[in-house]
Amino acid sequence: MAGLEDGQRLEADLCIIGAGAAGISLALQFIDQGLDVLLVESGGQRYEEDVQRMYAGSVANPKLHAPVDRFRRRQFGGSTVLWGGRCMPFDPIDFEQRSYVPHSGWPLTYDDLLPFYREANRICEAGAFAYTIGEAFDRPMKPMIEGFESTTFSTDHLERFSKPTNFAACYGDALAAANVRVLLHATATQFCFDDTGNTITEVRLRNLEGKTATVKARAFALSTGGLEVPRLLLANRDVHANGIGNQNGLVGKYYMCHIGGTLGRIKINRNSAVWHDYDVADDATYCRRRFALEPKPQRQHEIGNFVARLHHPDIADPEHQAAILSLVYLGSLLLPWEYRTRAAGSVTLRQYGHHVLNVVSEPIAATRFAFKMLTGRFLASRKIPSLVVPLKSNLFSLDFLAEQMPNPDSRITLGNDTDALGLPQISLDWRYTRQDVETVKTAVRLLADDIQRCGLGTFAYDPDAVEDDMTRYGAYGGHHIGTARMGHDPRTSVVDPNCRVHGLSNLYIAGAAVFPTSSQANPTLTIVALALRLAGHLKEQLRPAAAVVHASPSAG
Repeated sequence: MAGLEDGQRLEADLCIIGAGAAGISLALQFIDQGLDVLLVESGGQRYEEDVQRMYAGSVANPKLHAPVDRFRRRQFGGSTVLWGGRCMPFDPIDFEQRSYVPHSGWPLTYDDLLPFYREANRICEAGAFAYTIGEAFDRPMKPMIEGFESTTFSTDHLERFSKPTNFAACYGDALAAANVRVLLHATATQFCFDDTGNTITEVRLRNLEGKTATVKARAFALSTGGLEVPRLLLANRDVHANGIGNQNGLVGKYYMCHIGGTLGRIKINRNSAVWHDYDVADDATYCRRRFALEPKPQRQHEIGNFVARLHHPDIADPEHQAAILSLVYLGSLLLPWEYRTRAAGSVTLRQYGHHVLNVVSEPIAATRFAFKMLTGRFLASRKIPSLVVPLKSNLFSLDFLAEQMPNPDSRITLGNDTDALGLPQISLDWRYTRQDVETVKTAVRLLADDIQRCGLGTFAYDPDAVEDDMTRYGAYGGHHIGTARMGHDPRTSVVDPNCRVHGLSNLYIAGAAVFPTSSQANPTLTIVALALRLAGHLKEQLRPAAAVVHASPSAG
């Protein structure tokens, strides 16, 4: 690995810009492939505040979206240095053109991506590509909720968890020992074109020390994330007046995250056993079941995809009877008033006493919890994704994640301020639609009906408060999707099915920016799968031409 040298003129067959999950996965596929690959990263091997500051920008409604420099890292490894490791593929329905989902439909199918999903699972260190109980376990498993039967929701679907894997720490040495050159502290700022304006001839690089360099390559792959991709495309207007790939005004539009939140009070009868903790597969991977809305009710009710997990109840409510949750609540009372009211809520003196009794009734629970946290979370190489508190009360809330509908009014544009290198900062306007609200409202109602129909208990929630519940924390952090969408038609998409920018011969985009829809799934596994698919295409495009052998003229 090297840093930028002033005045460098670099050449490569392929230049990959951005060394996160997409860029590193793409680069790994070119080890010992006879091609010269350069992987360019704006940051260094560690977090640096002045580099991270280049991510700064503005948010139209700060109540609905976190600051744009949160949940992502400008360093080698990208956001894999701080992700939680949750992995699952998109569902087959997510790739379909659905009449009730505007602007839906991928130019490829689940089966097209399936071979790459299997390899992506290995790269993410999420164990086997097995996402149902039957596929992942060859032994009988206890049900999520004993007696729950439904044609609307499956409880056999799994989410699997990476270690979580820091791609820089895991794969940096392999890249350094191979034919892939890694260039750190090198920010791509300008794309230069030939006379036709259809082919990029070189990319200009800069760093915060004022050094500059250029890269000439046969192909360029932009893998800088769903927010930075539109920024770079829109900021380069020397040749393409509206920005690269933006001839139809689509770059930055259709910005999606996920709709997520926690709501309700689920009380399961004591005679119905509940298992909502992690299962450990034979390959040591942590897996967790969830309620997954089946395709048929999605189509029937014309709503998006939806999953949910049983979650601990409101910690301020002592009826959960959990010493650990009561300890968390009592500890929050030590916070200053303005933070305490947000974190805990108010309780009566009687409820306060109930919290104390919860703690006294389980004197060693906190010690066990602390030990499990230390050994399973902080000291283990494969970490417990989270610690699930056992609840003898069978009292829960519902933690959900829902698909967000593609919406052209939800978008990334350029602001008036610039970063330290002179690039315009982004202006982010994330918006949700009434359809997003209906997805959550309908799915929650269907689940409540199932719980009641099975005679398992009650699911109490306020239907009129669902929108507030799903927007309480705003857009689901870190899932930046859809700003350079994939499709066959340049009038409705930015890149083609091979992730090549429409109208350009050698610029490709890797990452969640190209997703046409968001599914219910965390994007990382699909990001890696699409990067592997792109690698196969680029190998075909960049393969050295076979040597031509010319016969010598005969002597006679």
